[in-house]
Amino acid sequence: ILDTAPRWPLMIDPQRQANKFIKVYGKAESSQGLAICKLSDATLLQAIELGIQFGKWVLLENIGEVLDAALEPVLQQQKLRDGSSWKIKLGDKEIGYNEQFRFLMTTTLGNPHYSPEASVKVTLLNFAITPEGLQDQMLGIVVAQEQPEMEEKKRELVRNNATCTKKLKDIEDEILRLLSADGDILEST
Repeated sequence: ILDTAPRWPLMIDPQRQANKFIKVYGKAESSQGLAICKLSDATLLQAIELGIQFGKWVLLENIGEVLDAALEPVLQQQKLRDGSSWKIKLGDKEIGYNEQFRFLMTTTLGNPHYSPEASVKVTLLNFAITPEGLQDQMLGIVVAQEQPEMEEKKRELVRNNATCTKKLKDIEDEILRLLSADGDILEST
């Protein structure tokens, strides 16, 4: 999602899992590195400007429920064609746009309510952990440690389930194809 979504991601991250992931992933994937900022930083726009120019990834941490208006051109990716390259207007400056640039945002709010206008500008990703999901993860870790053969059986069952689900879908598609064919259905077999 981070690589293919057309809009910049805004991750709901009360446990700070996404923050940790982005810091590791960004340092590994971005040849120019990762700049980490907060909305309260005095150098926020300068960090974003440098990120855009040099293709650096920018992680904006701890945003609230209202997105800063100064981020509008970045959020909406308002790039302008300038000959064979792209530019973006940030504040009162037009700066060159490097295609390697990535803009990522996180919030530690557990259940934020973003306006529809803000929601359409970003890709919302919810990293909040539910008690049931955490319980399943912990159970999987314990079973893998205590009874690895049982965990292997579980993995095999999951693989078999996926295979059977695919077969079922293929059979359903074939039945639909035969039903939609002209003529007698019994003659087609």
